[in-house]
Amino acid sequence: MVAQRGRRNGSAPAPRRAPEAGGASEAGGASATGEGGDVSAAHPAKGADATGTTTVATENSQAANSTRAIPEAAVARLAVYLRVLSAMAEQAATTVSSEELSAAAGVNSAKLRKDLSYIGSYGTRGVGYEVQVLIGQIERTLGLTRQHKVAVVGIGNLGHALANYGGFPGRGFPVDALFDIDPDLIGVPVGGVPVSHLDDIPSVCAERGISIGVIATPPTAAQSVCDRLVEGGVQCILNFAPVVLQVPEQVEVRKVDLAVELQILSFHVARRAAPEAEQSGGAVEAGGTDGAKGVKAMKGMRGAGDVKDMVVS
Repeated sequence: MVAQRGRRNGSAPAPRRAPEAGGASEAGGASATGEGGDVSAAHPAKGADATGTTTVATENSQAANSTRAIPEAAVARLAVYLRVLSAMAEQAATTVSSEELSAAAGVNSAKLRKDLSYIGSYGTRGVGYEVQVLIGQIERTLGLTRQHKVAVVGIGNLGHALANYGGFPGRGFPVDALFDIDPDLIGVPVGGVPVSHLDDIPSVCAERGISIGVIATPPTAAQSVCDRLVEGGVQCILNFAPVVLQVPEQVEVRKVDLAVELQILSFHVARRAAPEAEQSGGAVEAGGTDGAKGVKAMKGMRGAGDVKDMVVS
């Protein structure tokens, strides 16, 4: 899944400025998580790198008017850590080592410790991390201390599946609005929420306080749907349509293209199959060469006529 940010006029987005290190240090006094000391002062904000960074402000850091730049990839991994930690909490685990957590999350322990240092969590030597404390720190960093209402546009097969998925509300993402253009669907409840018409997107989103919009429409309709979501005050968009959306700078877009993901997997399959094909081809070639050498040797020893006589009828 890739992040996408654009402008209405189609020009390239302006580079995001990272907060100055001195400003982050001076604004310290409260850590990014409220625990573990003054994170901003100990770890000044870094500038944007080639992979891109996201400026994340937690509740405590907002009070201190400080921000912390976290790479986009690290933000994605924090969400994975949260899922793993939540599962551990359900099993009554109280502490977890960096090795255990990194293995469960599928990353190396050094990367995990670096990611957690962004949110001011360094663990305790010989003990590791307190599961509930770390869950709270990650939730505050990801903005999960409050609910984010979601609207799904396009109630086809994918839209139905998203609207009926029961895992969203429990993670703080209740689906509060559904939209489609099919007159047979208007007013019909899906997952307990009645479907509204596309024309009502701006008013319904503004009225219900929708902050995240999910686009599951054909590509030809995606941009117009996006425009209506933005008009209704939607700040973030998850786009399943295979098209690049033009949005204002303040709107965040995440693009999910399943066909692209399958093509990436196809590349890995082909890359792994190539050495096997080379090995099998080399074995055949070697066998053919050995066979030819054997015939030549036999001819040299016995003559062509003798070789012919060796054939069993």
